[in-house]
Amino acid sequence: MRLLIIGRLSGELITASKIAISRGASVSHADGIAQGLAFLRTRGADLVMMEVALPIRELVEALDAERIRTPVVACGTGTDARAAVAAIQAGAKEYIPLPPDPEMIAAVIEAVAADTRSFVWRDPAMEKVVKLAEQIARSEASVLITGESGTGKEVLARHIHAKSGRRDRPFVSVNCAAIPDNLLESELFGHEKGAFTGAVARRIGKFEEAHGGTLLLDEISEMDVRLQAKLLRALQERVIDRVGGSQPVKVDIRVIATSNRNLADEVRKGTFREDLLYRLNVVNLRIPALRDRPADILELAAFFGKRYAELNGLPARALSLEAKRLVARNAWRGNVRELENTMHRAVLLAAGELIEAEDIRSPDGEALGAPPSPADRAVQTAEAVTRGLVGRTVADVERDLILDTLDHCLGNRTHAARILGISIRTLRNKLSEYMGAGIAVAEPGATRAAV
Repeated sequence: MRLLIIGRLSGELITASKIAISRGASVSHADGIAQGLAFLRTRGADLVMMEVALPIRELVEALDAERIRTPVVACGTGTDARAAVAAIQAGAKEYIPLPPDPEMIAAVIEAVAADTRSFVWRDPAMEKVVKLAEQIARSEASVLITGESGTGKEVLARHIHAKSGRRDRPFVSVNCAAIPDNLLESELFGHEKGAFTGAVARRIGKFEEAHGGTLLLDEISEMDVRLQAKLLRALQERVIDRVGGSQPVKVDIRVIATSNRNLADEVRKGTFREDLLYRLNVVNLRIPALRDRPADILELAAFFGKRYAELNGLPARALSLEAKRLVARNAWRGNVRELENTMHRAVLLAAGELIEAEDIRSPDGEALGAPPSPADRAVQTAEAVTRGLVGRTVADVERDLILDTLDHCLGNRTHAARILGISIRTLRNKLSEYMGAGIAVAEPGATRAAV
């Protein structure tokens, strides 16, 4: 964990620095905001600890303007309550009283660096994925982690980093879906002063920030195809070009990418480069949906219950037998993320010695196990159908309809054409097109699964 301290290194801040170092942090120092910003632009950090007497709002606004997403905590004398409140209002995430308490410093560092410790699993399906992840962790191979949203792809990526030879170097994550296309290039590769409007100084990108460590490209399927060409060069040659720069910059990184989409399908659509897929997909780790790893559900529920009780200063409560049954049989369409949010609510709602079934509620306050009304079921069905079509081309939908109908007819072309309302010639032309693209097509008397 990389900590930057901004302020005069008085005896109390020196003590805080020593405590952080003893807890495994790498500590750097800047006298003021200008020096701190220069450090963050060129080297990066995971956490900023800043003297409360300094203009915290100025730093927070400067970080926001330059899209530097490093959290800031303020520190000052423990009796200065007004300054503490003002610091939080100015955008600080936390206030640490001085003289520093070792446990307080440790708690803040743990909150920022808590990555692999929240990686919990028990189910054999997940065990296979974790074993493979740990087997390849010490290699330099690029890894592609796939799975539904909320299954824990970033958590697994952090676990791989923690088990690798780069564990003591930075782990830097960038969400490709959360940054506009016109800004993502600068975010990844950095820029020179004056490269574009608002580029007030040179700034390193995520590739340089992750130098020596691991770079996570989260939801890489959302990256514009034009930027993918520059990314491919960076991965192949380990060299990047800052926006507006004239000199290539060498980088030493291990790349992990995640996606909740099928990238092979994206290649066929033309929205993802095939050569980039090959470069990223040296090792593929697919995380099963939570509903497909039932032994993990109660294990994770207990973990989140304990975590949020501690964070909220509440007594730890176990799940009642009925609550366990309710949690275990839920579909968890939002996977681990949905379970985590549900357990957070349950911790806050529980009043007795146990977390009861009635405490397990959806975001709108409904009991989790309450059966939906006929109208709700109709809406859910319509939404499910819509979600299944959104983002897909007409050609994709047509192909699936034709192939599914052919399976239904056990490969009988004549019957399938009649059901589809097209001529047998049209059907045969479509099937020839699919087979030419390497797509399985049911033979007469069989389905695709049996081919």
